[in-house]
Amino acid sequence: MSEAETRTLIERYVAAFNSGDRDAMLACLSEDVAHDINQGGREIGKEKFRWFLGMMDRHYREELSDVAIMVNQGGGRAAAEFTVRGTYLATAEGLPEANGQTYSLPAGIFFEIDDGLISRVTTYYNLADWTAQVAKD
Repeated sequence: MSEAETRTLIERYVAAFNSGDRDAMLACLSEDVAHDINQGGREIGKEKFRWFLGMMDRHYREELSDVAIMVNQGGGRAAAEFTVRGTYLATAEGLPEANGQTYSLPAGIFFEIDDGLISRVTTYYNLADWTAQVAKD
């Protein structure tokens, strides 16, 4: 995949995230996508990713802004750095109680691309920063 094609794929993934179009997000992923969850484990497969998105949608409403996409030479890897702006909708297990708190924090995702699809999604953000923001409201 060319660098331009990889950039377009990541742009499509981010746009689908922001529009809430989970099917369009999933269409960007390989069937055996590896998903590295921030401060969590690794899950394999598009169906597990679909489940994860459903869980996230129950607890959070988020939008990615200030997005900067970087693609390596050859287009096999990419990264997106952005600001997550969100609302904490429902209490997630082990986290502070939700009552509609808003938050804004820097984050990033690293991607691997194989056969024109995203084969790895690794997300990083500062959970302590997020916790401090929602705990103060």
